[in-house]
Amino acid sequence: MKFLLNILQQQEHLFQKGGKLEKLYPLYEAQRTFLFTPPQTTVKGPHIRDSVDMKRVMITVVFALLPLIIFSFYNTGLQTARAYNEVQNLAWWQLMVNGLLIELPIIITSYVVGGLWETIFAIVRKHPISEGFLVTGILLPLTLPPTVPLWQVAMGVSFGVVIGKEIFGGVGMNILNPALTARVFLFFAYPASMSGDAVWIKLIDGNHWIDSFLYHTAGAGLVEGFSGATALATAFTVPANMEPMGIMQDMSNFNHFNWFTLFIGLVPGSIGETSAMLALVGALILIVSGVGSWRIIVATIAGALVMGFGMNLWSNGTGYMALPPWYHLVMGGFMFGAVYMATDPVSATATDAGKWIYGFLIGVLCVLIRVWNPAYPEGMMLAILFMNIFAPLIDHFVVQRNIQRRLARAKK
Repeated sequence: MKFLLNILQQQEHLFQKGGKLEKLYPLYEAQRTFLFTPPQTTVKGPHIRDSVDMKRVMITVVFALLPLIIFSFYNTGLQTARAYNEVQNLAWWQLMVNGLLIELPIIITSYVVGGLWETIFAIVRKHPISEGFLVTGILLPLTLPPTVPLWQVAMGVSFGVVIGKEIFGGVGMNILNPALTARVFLFFAYPASMSGDAVWIKLIDGNHWIDSFLYHTAGAGLVEGFSGATALATAFTVPANMEPMGIMQDMSNFNHFNWFTLFIGLVPGSIGETSAMLALVGALILIVSGVGSWRIIVATIAGALVMGFGMNLWSNGTGYMALPPWYHLVMGGFMFGAVYMATDPVSATATDAGKWIYGFLIGVLCVLIRVWNPAYPEGMMLAILFMNIFAPLIDHFVVQRNIQRRLARAKK
């Protein structure tokens, strides 16, 4: 590593002010600080002596995502094999490779396009390249279905970086989570591709993918194989006069949506959101490292459970409202959002009390949207974005409340 550092230091003068490559200094700074500890130090107090910088924080988030990423390769390969009716003919490592080949172009497109926008803004504004794209570039692909066209990935990450972050002034200034901003743009701009319902359905000619609407209207003769709808789509279609668990656990073939199957995550869905178990592993990494807020995660889970139990009380034991509250925790991207999206330190609340309020309301809104919004069965994305907008207001009231309490104490 010292050899590599010497090479970088020998080329540094080319990127310094007055050098031939002065305008490209953000590119040099990015690789220099990505590989090694930044050489800059504070010269005036107060300051904190610490080896952790923003790039190390972002790398920690990526590291916490690794279990989900690796698992997603296998699950994507598995669901694709099920669509082709080839599960019995493939070994586990073949499923893993097939999933990797499907996901890798999506991830590369997200990083290349997102990194390009980050570089352009860094050069124009003459500031270091933002570390945030390390996380945004992988979070967005994990929230997308594996059949998403690459041009839509490019459109989404462009919108998320430019509109969701850079127009506010860059990292640390954005009010919305950039990855979720990109995802919500794609959902409303291209709902047929982003619905997440009945993904991995294939036309018999093997050249096209179709969504659930085409599947149900085209007729069985055009369909070669399919993996079935997602758990959320299945739950939402439960008739009002039927008990939901009977529908969820009585699917044909392999889609038995019992709690344990959903917790493990070997079910259809977005690329990296299906496994609540591995999302909790990532949560442990983020909490131990101090990067993620355990208050927000716990409060989000509590909010969903409370709202779920409330739905159960209002229901007559049938329909979607009667779904056991703990199912909401393992369906769709709830746990993924609670761990990796809601805890974003920029767009979330900063006060301790505010984190409890913020997380609790995310959980409540998620269940409300899932059960009562026919246009969007997921709920987690919209719940987090909605609370991103109110996060500064929550912190304001918490701070003002603390000030009033201290003033009242001082007057005694």
